[in-house]
Amino acid sequence: MENSRLKTRILMEMEKMITDNNPKGKMTEKVMEFHKAIIKKYYNAVDVKIDYHRHRVTMDIIIDDSMYDPKTVNKKLLVLPTNMYFISLTAFLKSCIESDCKSLAFYIKLLKDFTQKDLAKAIA
Repeated sequence: MENSRLKTRILMEMEKMITDNNPKGKMTEKVMEFHKAIIKKYYNAVDVKIDYHRHRVTMDIIIDDSMYDPKTVNKKLLVLPTNMYFISLTAFLKSCIESDCKSLAFYIKLLKDFTQKDLAKAIA
């Protein structure tokens, strides 16, 4: 019971954070990094760039994780260069939200970093 409440709360907080930080308002570097982090997690991408005016996301999607080593400079990664068009950034980012355990842990850290909230304590 508690786990489902926490899971629902995390997902609701992520959606609220996405909605509150839409591109129509002032875009700070922190908000842009929040948007990029969601996209990087969902697509397993690197070098994500968001063109808010042209409604485009360009990124390199990592094809083979076995060659990735976070401790070294990865020069020979197999990546797929991608250029995506979105109609609504808010809807696009919400579609990138997943509810598996690994994603939920990532979202807790992301929310904590960007909002300074501790959701686990707030739900108890």
